[in-house]
Amino acid sequence: MELVKGRPLDETNRLTKEIETYDFLDSLGVEYDRIDHEAAFTMEVCEEIDKVLGGKTCKNLFLCNRQKTNYYLLLMPGDKPFKTKDLSAQIGSARLSFAGEQDMEQLLNLTPGSVTVLGLMYDKERRVKLLVDEEVLEDDFFGCHPCINTSSIKMKTSDVFEKILPALEQEFIKVSLPRYEA
Repeated sequence: MELVKGRPLDETNRLTKEIETYDFLDSLGVEYDRIDHEAAFTMEVCEEIDKVLGGKTCKNLFLCNRQKTNYYLLLMPGDKPFKTKDLSAQIGSARLSFAGEQDMEQLLNLTPGSVTVLGLMYDKERRVKLLVDEEVLEDDFFGCHPCINTSSIKMKTSDVFEKILPALEQEFIKVSLPRYEA
């Protein structure tokens, strides 16, 4: 894994949604570092990526209510455990669960393992509500996938919340998820 600045020089064999992500970031003047790697499906692999990136990758969970009428994208620290009960009360939604692969593809143009805040650029109807754990806002840098889990990027957290989300006309709800002692 090699850390490089900005988009790939050779875009051959890259998915359209990955290139569209770089186009979007570049159009906003967002600077980012990038690495290419094998598919990252676990937080353990993400930890190895974090070492090269020099920052923490955000855990991104795509959730829905029981009726599948409300969808949520939760951004939280990768090393923090998630319990639905801790979130349900804060957002007034009982029976949260992980949303299905088909919903993820339809609403965010993403597949399992590649969930990212950048997928919100495909949610034109704003059906997905963004939830952000307060600890994410405390970090100077923000790591995520560029809509594909074979690359990761690092950018300033301030760029995510001051440039990217406003450009997407996306607001977020700040939540406070507890850390549990082992």
